[in-house]
Amino acid sequence: MEHTEHPGHEGHQGHQHHEHRSGHQDQHVQHSGHSEHAHAGHHAHGGGSSWRTAAQATLHCLTGCAIGEILGQVIGVGFGLHNGATVALSIALAFVFGYALTARGVLKAGLSVREAAKVALAADTVSILVMELIDNGVMVAVPGAMNAGLGQLLFWVSLAASLVLAFVVTVPVNRWLIGRGLGHAVVHAYH
Repeated sequence: MEHTEHPGHEGHQGHQHHEHRSGHQDQHVQHSGHSEHAHAGHHAHGGGSSWRTAAQATLHCLTGCAIGEILGQVIGVGFGLHNGATVALSIALAFVFGYALTARGVLKAGLSVREAAKVALAADTVSILVMELIDNGVMVAVPGAMNAGLGQLLFWVSLAASLVLAFVVTVPVNRWLIGRGLGHAVVHAYH
């Protein structure tokens, strides 16, 4: 595919730092609703990643994590499980739902279940781990949050705040990973 000049890219020859896996650039041209280099925000010229791309990747990851985290917290608190068991359940479910959402997306691209699982593990493990450390850390650190009932505002405000903080802390982590072709960057070749 021949590269043409467009705003912000004048004078750049070759674009060696824009190498993409599995014909990613060609897929973007053919991807419905996208024009050539519509995803220019994915990669900064230093080989890094844009904040917008990192935020989108984090939001995608947070969706799966939040489903698992909230479900785990609700089950644990609702059934009166020990705080350690509630945290363990929340973490396990966050990983399951986080991986499942990513795998679902790449399965649509035609990958086998085994390959989709590999992509999901590579794409989301660090992001989910950081989010889970933050959101469960907040839930444990807020006095009474883990012991508050499901009908108490303290539980829900603490849980919501923990997820927001997890997002804020994880965005720069994902930006760093994507800028190095890691994390969510491995998923880009499949959509």
